[in-house]
Amino acid sequence: MLSRRSFVSNAATAAAGLAVASASPLTAKSYAQIAGANDRVHFAVIGLNSRAYAHLSSLQANKKDARITHVCDVDSVILEKFSGATSKSMGDAPAADKDFRTVLAAKDVDAITIATPDHWHAPMAILGLQAGKHVYVEKPCSYNPQEGLWLIEAQKKSGKLCQMGSQQRSSPHTIEIVGKIHSGAIGHAYWAETWYTNRRKPIGIGKVIAAPATLDWDLWQGPAPREEYKSNVHPYNWHWIKDWGTGEALNNGTHEVDVARWALGVENPSRIVAAGGRYAAKDDWQFYDTLDVSFEYPGKLMTWKGDCITGKKTYNRERGVAVHGTEGTVIVDRDGYEVYDLKDKMTANYRVPAQPATSSTDLVGADSMTDAHFANLIAAVRGQGKLNQPVAQGNVAVTQLQLANISYFTQRSLTLNSATAAILNDSEAVSMTKRSSYAKGWQPKV
Repeated sequence: MLSRRSFVSNAATAAAGLAVASASPLTAKSYAQIAGANDRVHFAVIGLNSRAYAHLSSLQANKKDARITHVCDVDSVILEKFSGATSKSMGDAPAADKDFRTVLAAKDVDAITIATPDHWHAPMAILGLQAGKHVYVEKPCSYNPQEGLWLIEAQKKSGKLCQMGSQQRSSPHTIEIVGKIHSGAIGHAYWAETWYTNRRKPIGIGKVIAAPATLDWDLWQGPAPREEYKSNVHPYNWHWIKDWGTGEALNNGTHEVDVARWALGVENPSRIVAAGGRYAAKDDWQFYDTLDVSFEYPGKLMTWKGDCITGKKTYNRERGVAVHGTEGTVIVDRDGYEVYDLKDKMTANYRVPAQPATSSTDLVGADSMTDAHFANLIAAVRGQGKLNQPVAQGNVAVTQLQLANISYFTQRSLTLNSATAAILNDSEAVSMTKRSSYAKGWQPKV
């Protein structure tokens, strides 16, 4: 495996090789496919299971302004399937590769999208920025608070754009209702409830077996400590293993916590308290399946409730945000919003037209919000506006929930410097804000 230093030094050579290898006489069809290509933003999609299909759907929706030139995954079965879907959706066969470093070396890639396991998000985004690419990185934008800071620094140094995939920031109805909250529609907004529920099945006790021949297990692990392959990890259950995943709080809570923080107009909390456990099963799941978190700010409160067992709705929604003010309450989710006065009478509401109700069991999440979020990135790349969710902004909610995980694992409340989100007077908790070690050659360098 190439080290980061080898990758950087060989990038130009690899790019030249790719250009030579791809040179061939143009057919009428291939000419038609690339005609006007310079007017479009060229994307590479990396990490091709589940959520990547939403990236594909949204790039198809923005097809006149976007082209997918490369797709990349360490599993050749997943890679082949997604490559075929891309050819069908975009009308243009992408280059397919198992190693993202080849993609970063390609000169015909303007931007990369990252839908890999969480432990890869920040290291890959940093390398992408350093290779001169714009980046769309799924939430959480980092695996731990330290990597979030590194990513923000890398983005600033590169001058390239980095959009975090919390797509509700580009939702027209969410933008509208948050604006109304800020204008006093419910008086002084002081408390926000956020929640997510699902019915997740146990993952069982995995057996140590040989990794599938189709999977590059070493590259899949990347910056994480090396472990033997187990039968119950790939392609999804890594979410619940601490070396690679970040639990339900970061997997889904990031979205609603970000909206609530936006609506309340708050930044970092001064105190975080998390309590919960793994109650449904005895298996390899290393996080909670039930968690309650409180985030305290001067004069304001935000809570997140995560429930992986019952699927029981809150305010008749599987996921959402309720913002309470001195003159009423707003309930907002991906499908619309409702406004209530203090007598619990609905005074306004909106539903996204012609869109099926959002379900927490949907692992892809292709929707109009994601279409709009990609359109926002494309416009910003072209200098036609600003990002709706630049990584420095998205990382605030990500860091809060990473600290909530630390509160859960230490079983202590965390007192923070609200200006920096730094933990005060808890050396054990501070040590958990970064990885103790990285696999050789993979520690981010900023």
